[in-house]
Amino acid sequence: MTQETSLKPADLIYPMFVRPGEGIQKPIPSMPGQCQLSIDKLVGEAKRAADLGIPAVILFGIPETKDATGSDNYNPDGIVPRAIRALKEAVPDLVVISDMCFCEYTDHGHCGVVNTPGEKHYTTGVPDGYLLNDPTLELLGEASVVHANAGADIIAPSGMIDGMVKAIRSALDDASLGHVSIMSYAAKYSSGFYGPFREAAESAPGFGDRSQYQMDPSNRREALKEIEMDVAEGADILMVKPAMPYLDVIAAAREKYNLPIAAYQVSGEFAMLHAAAANDWLDLKRCALESLHGIKRAGADLILTYFAPDVVKWLED
Repeated sequence: MTQETSLKPADLIYPMFVRPGEGIQKPIPSMPGQCQLSIDKLVGEAKRAADLGIPAVILFGIPETKDATGSDNYNPDGIVPRAIRALKEAVPDLVVISDMCFCEYTDHGHCGVVNTPGEKHYTTGVPDGYLLNDPTLELLGEASVVHANAGADIIAPSGMIDGMVKAIRSALDDASLGHVSIMSYAAKYSSGFYGPFREAAESAPGFGDRSQYQMDPSNRREALKEIEMDVAEGADILMVKPAMPYLDVIAAAREKYNLPIAAYQVSGEFAMLHAAAANDWLDLKRCALESLHGIKRAGADLILTYFAPDVVKWLED
């Protein structure tokens, strides 16, 4: 009766990994219970999530081939557009969110076009390997239109590329897709907690790291500046990632902005809890629910978590 913070299935977004092929359910070793799924298996798992009352999934694609510009991401027959169409046909009321980044699709593993000698976008005077902001924005807009045309309800740009929300909003509006929302990874930190995801999405950078465009973990004021820019550019939902180490940022965003706030309980947070539970160091159910209540208490309206189906069952218990 006096509980101040509640957690319910409608608060959850289930991240899913889709790959080419049929009948594939490839376990991800560092993320117990999580798999790379072919589209047919993805549809079955998404139906299960919807039946549990989980309102939304977010898709990460593993393409058949990768190249310098991540062309599978803006190919209408790419892995994620095909998955979106299949989901909207099979589970029409499920909200389908498309993670909009290039790290899974590029052969170098970075989140956009990098300055590579001999490539189309090469710019003299810029260091080799440096991420080129404006060419990346063009491709983000193109890919977002492709995914929205396939049926995505929400586009979720995650690369922390300057101007990404404005570029995507303009591209969607110009294509008469103004009804498609944008959930921006507005404060995404260059975090060590992404390790298992890099295995899951096969997206580890081939050189360097992503600190050029992701945020310094030491910075809080910068996060609020980044969030303010995305609000001004037309974001509909704001996300903080990761969740657990940045509860203060979630709370600050909740205090300052009236838009829905999402938080991503990332792969490292998920794997950590599973590893400790496997060693009988803690109770998985109790600690997972405690961590999620903490994220909600900090101010998140929506939580992206790999625990989503488990949470529904735990709450029913």
